[in-house]
Amino acid sequence: MTGVTQSSSALPKGNAETGDELQIRDAQPSELAAIQVLTLAAYQQYATLMPHWEMYRQQLLATLAGDSRAKRIVAQRNGQLVGSVLLYPASANVYGTDTAQAGWPEMRLLAVAPEARGQGVGAALLDECMRRARQAGAAWLGLHTEDIMEAAVRMYTGRGFVRTPEYDFSPAEGVLVKGYRRRLDDVSAS
Repeated sequence: MTGVTQSSSALPKGNAETGDELQIRDAQPSELAAIQVLTLAAYQQYATLMPHWEMYRQQLLATLAGDSRAKRIVAQRNGQLVGSVLLYPASANVYGTDTAQAGWPEMRLLAVAPEARGQGVGAALLDECMRRARQAGAAWLGLHTEDIMEAAVRMYTGRGFVRTPEYDFSPAEGVLVKGYRRRLDDVSAS
């Protein structure tokens, strides 16, 4: 079984003998290009499914390149980045819309390298976002996603996130970005 370590919390060290320990930590500024490559690779599967892919891709790159409000968190295994996520504070209007402004921390652009899927990387990044939001005193953690991201939706709902349609928004005609949130004091959903 693969272990998980986090520089900011006490989790099991994992299997040091095999070197396949998953580390969750803050990203370094020098890793921005690698995070962009990883995120594009993770989201590339939606290119043919999203009529708005080019708009989404450009917005994804712009967010990764310049949003200093978010904490960049990465997952690393064997010296390689295998996942990343952005965690915004409750005060950030992540999407720039009144509809999506919820007043709780928001995670965004959770990405797992295609070759690392099914190994608990996404769940470890999600756990770290929940841990940090709790540590900041938040009662809720929110996120937005689209229905075509089926594996992500299954993970989120399986971890206790519930729909918040009042925070849905539409960035383009025919595109519905759905809001979800999870109460952070509900440890039974972890």
